[in-house]
Amino acid sequence: MVGLPNLNALRAFEAAVRLRSFTRAAAELNVTQAAVSQRIRQLEDDFGRSLFRRLNREIVPTEAAMRYQQELHEVFARVARATQALLGRDPARRLSVWVEPSFAAQFLVPRLGRFLARHAEIDVRLNVTVQMADFAQDDVDLAVRHGRGAWPGLRATRLMADDWSPVCSPALLRTGPGLRKPADLRHYTLLHSPAGDWDKWFAAAGLSGIDTSGGPIYDESWMAIKAAVEGQGVALPRSGLIADELAAGRLVRPFTLRLPAVHAYYILVRPGQQDLPKVRQFADWLAAEAAAPAQPPAASGGAIPRSRVRRSR
Repeated sequence: MVGLPNLNALRAFEAAVRLRSFTRAAAELNVTQAAVSQRIRQLEDDFGRSLFRRLNREIVPTEAAMRYQQELHEVFARVARATQALLGRDPARRLSVWVEPSFAAQFLVPRLGRFLARHAEIDVRLNVTVQMADFAQDDVDLAVRHGRGAWPGLRATRLMADDWSPVCSPALLRTGPGLRKPADLRHYTLLHSPAGDWDKWFAAAGLSGIDTSGGPIYDESWMAIKAAVEGQGVALPRSGLIADELAAGRLVRPFTLRLPAVHAYYILVRPGQQDLPKVRQFADWLAAEAAAPAQPPAASGGAIPRSRVRRSR
């Protein structure tokens, strides 16, 4: 081998060791599993040695590979820090937060002014994306994701549990054909999003044979929520995303049946980073906001100074 190893191959190797999986490494790097396998084979050919023991259902890195991964992990982190210093950014002041679009639109952004008003020393950089942050490669201090609570290599703290039940605008209730029992939903437009499953909710309500195939389908939950607020139909969103709409009276729940969700929202940080003051302050604030009763936006206060929040593109 002449010179340094291929950088893409090194990233694939580092992720595969850290996550103990070619599949998870591929998902993190947004490439195919075959690409990860090929890049690691390239490294093994260049080094003239195996880096993994490939068993039937798992891959096991060699001791030398584990030591190499630890060094690479720190090198990648140092490159990220050096890049920030080159760009004149103060790592101690800046807090990089990665969240999903619907969580940002429905929960975080309406409340963020309260955090900034209390912590003038922290600049928040908000990255709104469906992609999972790579804590080893990306500029990220804290992320909020929806899932089962297991993210290899990360510390996950549950932020809030979820359930789902139908919601609609009060105007739709007043002008519609009547919505007194779940079966009446057959007369309404059902709004679909990744959050809820209408067939499961109807089954929990003891109903069958209701056609749920019709109605618009939205890629993001916040879109379906917005459509419901505008009276375009009945949505089935996560409860954590509609607290403000319910408190303000923009949405109502016509039924008491609420179906518990398997997934929940979690705060994710790299192990050892949870005690950094800026990370701890933001995580504690998020937890307090999630536990507090929702307030209508007009009463929540705290306009966000334009210079204090940057949204990554």
